[in-house]
Amino acid sequence: QVQLVESGGGLVQAGGSLRLSCAASGRNFGTYNMGWFRQAPGKEREFVAALRWSGSSTYYADSVKERFIISRDNAKNTVYLQMNSLKPEDTALYYCAADRSMAVQRSALLYDYWGPGTQVTVSS
Repeated sequence: QVQLVESGGGLVQAGGSLRLSCAASGRNFGTYNMGWFRQAPGKEREFVAALRWSGSSTYYADSVKERFIISRDNAKNTVYLQMNSLKPEDTALYYCAADRSMAVQRSALLYDYWGPGTQVTVSS
């Protein structure tokens, strides 16, 4: 089992950057694929980015491709989301999630463990 806690959210102007962190506790963090999702008020939770347990493969939603970078440090039990060129439409509660499937998943339904989320607000 894995416990996840996100940090690094905040208020930023459009065009700015933030780096989110997700600290994991529990065993075998290095065997989990990790994902970032976000949910804006009145909208469904949506996929942002995901990373294979080894860090060898990354996946991004089209809306964040070329702007966001997902990475992990298994020695620190932490996954990161570097967010650049932020837009007001990136405003949401951001969650990290862990999954032990063989394939990296884009569906929130297939992730096993979730953090409580960190709020990102981008002003125009």
